[in-house]
Amino acid sequence: MKHKLLAAFAVFLSLSVAAETEIDLNAFAQQYFKAMVATQAPDATTQDLENYLALLTDDIGHSHLPYVTDDSRQPDGKQAMRKGMTFYLGAHTEHKAELLDVFTFNQSAIAIRYSNSAKGIHPQHKQAISYSQVMMEVLEMENGKVAVIRKYHQ
Repeated sequence: MKHKLLAAFAVFLSLSVAAETEIDLNAFAQQYFKAMVATQAPDATTQDLENYLALLTDDIGHSHLPYVTDDSRQPDGKQAMRKGMTFYLGAHTEHKAELLDVFTFNQSAIAIRYSNSAKGIHPQHKQAISYSQVMMEVLEMENGKVAVIRKYHQ
């Protein structure tokens, strides 16, 4: 009898822990979009960047087709994103974004579709940049954080 009670308690505990790790993916998508947009603002700060990076796993995988095609997760994935995003931080003189759609897939993925436009000066070649586009990002989730980001242009 004692073993049955312990087994039942273990099952209950594992179900409780699983329920605690489930998150509201729609709310997470809103938080993610807001944090991501903040990193693109003309007055973006390193704190804005850290707020965004806090939503990602340390070994984040990332693709941005057609520019970056390998979305393999790497032990230093977050560190690499921090370095790349810091280089472009504050490069925009104008930026607007609008969240168009959010799609969720059980607790495993989120797809967000948004429009954005920006103007600025490219930090490497110092040429003016200007774009307007519709993007979709598919976010693979793991333990309440983004593990893989796949960006697509429409």
